[in-house]
Amino acid sequence: MASAGRPFTEALVTTLVASGIAFAPVTLHTGVSSREAGEAPGPEWFEVPESSARLINAARAGGGRVVAVGTTATRAIESAVRDGAVVKAGGWTDRIITPAARPQVVDGLITGWHDPHASHLLLVEAVAGRALTQAAYDAAVENGYLWHEFGDSALLLP
Repeated sequence: MASAGRPFTEALVTTLVASGIAFAPVTLHTGVSSREAGEAPGPEWFEVPESSARLINAARAGGGRVVAVGTTATRAIESAVRDGAVVKAGGWTDRIITPAARPQVVDGLITGWHDPHASHLLLVEAVAGRALTQAAYDAAVENGYLWHEFGDSALLLP
């Protein structure tokens, strides 16, 4: 599982679903997440099934948010966008999401904390915006949040 999904226990998922929050599973084969500063993320294998594509499109059509759980899930979903809609897709993605190459579908993100020069942080900024990302980053540092794969997570809703 991608590290951003670690906090999602069976009890939490049950509570969220009972509250009306839908989950659209995607299959991910994650790569090395802690790249050197300035290095782009490597290709990662993904699959977005038809049922998840339909659910994501329905959420958007109904005015709901699409919140990805992790940067890899964001890349997967955005790699399945065709003509503004999510379609069944799979394979290797080399999609790099940055403020200059913004996501088309994902508009919220649950993510762990990444080093300040990691390519992951550019993806976070592309989804959440620079100001919210910086404010969240500053709060995480100030409050001693844990970093990397086994650290704390943040929900960023611009």
